[in-house]
Amino acid sequence: MVGVFEKEVSSSSHALDEAAGESPLLLPLHGAGPQQQGQGKGRHLSSQPKTFANVFIAIVGAGVLGLPYTFMRTGWAAGLAVLLGVAALTFHCMMLLVRTRRRLEPCKIASFGDLGMAVSGPLGRLAVDSMIVLSQAGFCVGYLIFICNSLAHLLPSLPKPSFVLAMLPFQLALNSVRSLTLLAPISIFADLVDLGAMGVVLGQDLSVLASAPPPVRACGSPAALLYGVGVAVYAFEGIGMVLPLEAEAADKPRFGRALALSMAFIAAMYGLFGALGYLAFGDDTRDIITTNLGPGWLTVLVQVGLCVNLFFTMPVMMNPVYEVAERWACGNRYCWWLRWALVAAVSAAAVAVPNFADFLSLVGSSVCVVLGFVLPAAFHLKVLGPDMGWPGVAADVAVVVLGIVLAVSGTWSSLSQILFSPEVSS
Repeated sequence: MVGVFEKEVSSSSHALDEAAGESPLLLPLHGAGPQQQGQGKGRHLSSQPKTFANVFIAIVGAGVLGLPYTFMRTGWAAGLAVLLGVAALTFHCMMLLVRTRRRLEPCKIASFGDLGMAVSGPLGRLAVDSMIVLSQAGFCVGYLIFICNSLAHLLPSLPKPSFVLAMLPFQLALNSVRSLTLLAPISIFADLVDLGAMGVVLGQDLSVLASAPPPVRACGSPAALLYGVGVAVYAFEGIGMVLPLEAEAADKPRFGRALALSMAFIAAMYGLFGALGYLAFGDDTRDIITTNLGPGWLTVLVQVGLCVNLFFTMPVMMNPVYEVAERWACGNRYCWWLRWALVAAVSAAAVAVPNFADFLSLVGSSVCVVLGFVLPAAFHLKVLGPDMGWPGVAADVAVVVLGIVLAVSGTWSSLSQILFSPEVSS
């Protein structure tokens, strides 16, 4: 999506402990109050405003730049409805994870993977780990597509694959770094660049709307709605950071309120950005909205800044993939050749997919739906099901079924768009 550190998740408590010392994901935390200090742990916990800000950082990302194109596909009214519906369901499933972890206390559950292990044993951890690997790798493919499309817009004489090949040696070197500490300052830069890009785009949107607004439509086809669901799920993906954020909250009973307020704010911001982008450019809206900006030094600065941001963010986003892959293949040992092979695979996938928003929809539909909807509801049902009445059980089953239907239908729709769209055949 952003400071793009938002989507870096971990599947183990060990990685979380390690990240606490070197990952810049969370904002500096307020000191614990007397009650927390009395527990003897000396932990520094987050106030409500810091929790709100951390949720914002964890979710908002570069994927927002594909929302105007998605609204062009779905129509502005349907796009808003899909976006708000996905936001509400994402919040609901995040709280399902929190309630499941609370029921299993005092078991030490620091991450999504730990919860999967506690609920369903090795199979539960495998399910979470697999989805994390696919989602994180998918985010990185999306970043490379974004960089290639943006640079191709600035340098149209060069083919897009040449940009991937040019970046590959540098990415191999960056992804060989064992510690994330050296890349920590990128988080601040990433947040500033993303918000700056959104501000520039909104200014351009309002300028176009004031002069000559194009014709637009309110609703698209059913297939377009599935496409929109995939992109919206991708844009709100952040389920892996909910448990660490809740663990760091000073006022845990009010964590749900802070999470709800942050999600509502993000949904409103996403809706405004997506709708205004489509209303300004109509059917000419491109998959990356910054390429709709007119010529000028500010446009070039925004696009280059976003490319630099995502270029240096990719090693951070790949870190959870390496954690799981090295645990599976190398017994938790550092393995440079495995990292290089994964970087090469991600780069090859980026060359094969031409459209940024199309790929967001595919990742959101195929992986993020399972990670964000199906698994939280299934874990909640297994742990709390015996104590819930039939409405609670029915609600969890409905989320699981809905997630599976969206995953299958949305994946098929997104693959059809990628494989058979005019851009591919041209």
